[in-house]
Amino acid sequence: MNTQDIEALNETLQQLSPREILAKLLPTLGRIALSFSGAEDVVLIDHFVKVKKLAAQSGASSEINLHAFTLDTGRLPAATHRFLERVRTHYSLELDVLMPNAVAVNSLVREKGLFSFYEDGHKECCGIRKVAPLRAHLAGFDAWITGQRRDQSPTRSEVPIVEIDTTYSTPERQLIKVNPLANTSSSEVWQLIRMLDIPYNELHDQGFVSLGCEPCTRPVGPGQHEREGRWWWEESTQKECGLHLSSDRR
Repeated sequence: MNTQDIEALNETLQQLSPREILAKLLPTLGRIALSFSGAEDVVLIDHFVKVKKLAAQSGASSEINLHAFTLDTGRLPAATHRFLERVRTHYSLELDVLMPNAVAVNSLVREKGLFSFYEDGHKECCGIRKVAPLRAHLAGFDAWITGQRRDQSPTRSEVPIVEIDTTYSTPERQLIKVNPLANTSSSEVWQLIRMLDIPYNELHDQGFVSLGCEPCTRPVGPGQHEREGRWWWEESTQKECGLHLSSDRR
C-alpha cells in the first residue's frame, strides 16, 4: 500500500464500527498479529471471535490468519497475569507471551538497579522490556492490530484507523498497523464490556484505568485522565513506552 491507498482506506472506514472494520480488513492483510494487554484489546478479541464465527459460517474462515500476543515485561502485577489467563481460557485463545531478552534486562539492572526509570525516564527500560521483543515478533507478520484510541492521550489524538507502521517496517517488508478503536471512546469500550460480559482486569475495579508495569502504574482519581496513572512523574507528552510512536507522530 502507498500513502494514497491508506488515505482512501481511512476515508472508507471512518463510519464503520470496530467489528465492521475487522470484518472488512482481516481477510485482506495476510498474517496478522493482535496486540493484547488491556480492556480495549479484549473487546477486539471478542469482535475477532465473532467475525471469525461469521466467516466460518460463510466458508471464509481460512482467509483469516490472526495471532494474539501479549508482552510480559517481568514487572506486571499478578492481577494482570490472572486476567491474561481468564481471557485465554474464556475464548479458547492461543496466546503468544513475549518476554524480554534476559541478558539485556540483567545488564540494565546491574548497571542502574531495578528502578532507574524514576531518575532518568522510562524509555530505556521500556525499550528493553517492550519495544525490542515486539520488534522481533512483528518481523514475522504483514500487519498488526492494536487497541489504541484517540482519547487515550495527547500523543494519540490523531491515530488513524489504518497506517503504514514506519517504526517496524523495513526496506524489505512493509508492516500495516490497524487501530479499529481509534474513533471509540473509553465509555463506549466499557459499555461493550458490561453489555457482552467480557472479562476485564480486576485492577480496573480498584481505580486503575490504563494498566502497565506495576512500578509505573497507579490508580487515578475522579476527573483525572486515564494516562495520568502511567509514568506520573513525567509530563503528559512523554506518556508512551515507544511501542506506538510511528515516525510521523514522534
